[in-house]
Amino acid sequence: MHGRPRTAPKPEDAAASAAKAQKLRALQSQFLSYHHDRIYTKEALDTSAKLLEINPEYYTAWNYRKLAVEHNVKESESSPESVKSIFDEELKVVENALRQNFKSYGAWHHRKWVLSKGHSSLDHELRLLDRFQKADPRNFHAWNYRRFVAALLGRSVEDELQYTEDLIGNNFSNYSAWHNRSMLLSEILKKKEQESYSQDTISKEYEFVLNALYTDPDDQSGWFYHHWLLDQTSKAKAPLLVSSWPVPGSELVVSGNVSLGDHPLSSFSKVTVALERFPVVLYFNQTVEGVNSSTVAIQCTFVQNEDVTWKPFSPQNSWASKVWVGYLDLSGVDHHSSAPHTVEVKLGHHKGIMSSNGLQLSVPFDLSFRVSVKPLETQSSKDEKLVWEEDKFYACEMPIPCLCYDGISVGNKYEPTTSDWQIGTIAEEISQIRNLLAISDSKIGKITLARLLMAHDVMSSPYATKTVHAEEVLGLYSELMKLDPSHSQYYKDERSLVLLQQLLSSGGTLLKHCFYYGGITSSSTHGPICLRLNNQSISRMGAFDKLLWVQMLDLSDNELHSIEVLRASNHWLSTLTRRMCDLATETILVLRLNRVKML
Repeated sequence: MHGRPRTAPKPEDAAASAAKAQKLRALQSQFLSYHHDRIYTKEALDTSAKLLEINPEYYTAWNYRKLAVEHNVKESESSPESVKSIFDEELKVVENALRQNFKSYGAWHHRKWVLSKGHSSLDHELRLLDRFQKADPRNFHAWNYRRFVAALLGRSVEDELQYTEDLIGNNFSNYSAWHNRSMLLSEILKKKEQESYSQDTISKEYEFVLNALYTDPDDQSGWFYHHWLLDQTSKAKAPLLVSSWPVPGSELVVSGNVSLGDHPLSSFSKVTVALERFPVVLYFNQTVEGVNSSTVAIQCTFVQNEDVTWKPFSPQNSWASKVWVGYLDLSGVDHHSSAPHTVEVKLGHHKGIMSSNGLQLSVPFDLSFRVSVKPLETQSSKDEKLVWEEDKFYACEMPIPCLCYDGISVGNKYEPTTSDWQIGTIAEEISQIRNLLAISDSKIGKITLARLLMAHDVMSSPYATKTVHAEEVLGLYSELMKLDPSHSQYYKDERSLVLLQQLLSSGGTLLKHCFYYGGITSSSTHGPICLRLNNQSISRMGAFDKLLWVQMLDLSDNELHSIEVLRASNHWLSTLTRRMCDLATETILVLRLNRVKML
């Protein structure tokens, strides 16, 4: 078992183990001989049964018994009683093996195989399961088998739901009963498509689990079920576009094969790039599929909508992703004309973009930006290197149109992605958990309150422009880091994600961290914009949907304990920005990581 120190075996124990091993080898040798010669006599079956009683994980023996059953049944087809006795004997062998190890994969699988043949009575199965589940209530093999037997018996989901309620009533700590209850309710909610039924069911479940939480606030089983209910309550009805690039309302100044080092991104609303094509990036609040030229319309003078290829930004090469990229070909644009070209992007006006649960993007979105083609007057300086100088940063005092969600235009047929019931239910749970924490200093209760508060903010403002409860949540995670030092890194990571949401949530907070950088030679009035998130005690990166516009990112003097997520985000951001320039030049994104505390 875990945590028990190993001790040297006593001489008598070593001798017993040696005798057992010798017996097992003899049985195994005899069994393999029978198996090789396809002998299915009673003596051969008895040998395999003894072997499985000693070692229930011997898969070859289980497979042999399947072959033996099929052989003997074929010879006894004229006698239904003989066929039944063959399968009954298999059930006895499995039961003996389970007494030795009631978590044996092979034994449970073989019992399913026997019952699936339809020659055995099911009356004994639930009684057998009761014995095993009393011995170990968290035996997931027994719970999986129970669902299998219940389906064969035709037991209703409501009956099985009552069974879990009875078990939970006897023991609030029965985690497996709570888990099975969530699976049963998921099945019910899928079948009952009426929204009112789902709301009534989930509301009753909140009342049910609160009894367990108040009975023992430190037991985690009920809290995990409460977290599952929170997921069911807070998930959006349908996918939503939350961010995009180019920023709506921005102007892109496109030049020929010229390094971006000579013409940096000069402002929030004007972007100078050197490329033959550039990306249009759509960032959704959940994974979607169906983004193509039929569901997303591009209207401009230099490219046809059907020529735009949309690809999911997914490391698994899946055709579903939160992030989709379409490329506009600029090769046909007259580089000697300075007239701006308006690009309009429309999506949600036609069905086809849907989430993994089949919900359509029903909210229409209209985005627009302008592209100008201007020849550059200076020559490329590919050897010029960026030198980070603190005295070259200047505060930004202008409004920030780069906040993508501020520039997204929603059509008149907008429907909220969350209902009043969802927001009201979360608000009620916040009140309940506050009352509980007033009488109990439960750590997992504080975690739950933090999640409820953030869920309420997200549902109240799907574009995360309002973080009403952020300060309270940050305080909860800071308190948890002191109360539970063994899990302080987890709390610190969660706190970092909330902090990033707070810092990037609106123009007012974001402007405090945005600076012009004058350390790059340029004929433009301002240098590129740097988002300075240095010295914020950040241990984990997030809020990537709010970083699409970033040109320079300063993460120095933080507490990033791992750079794997950061590498992924840097790859994701720099991949997008590399598409905006000739591959021989520097990427637009400059990422500063020096003096990062690696924990």
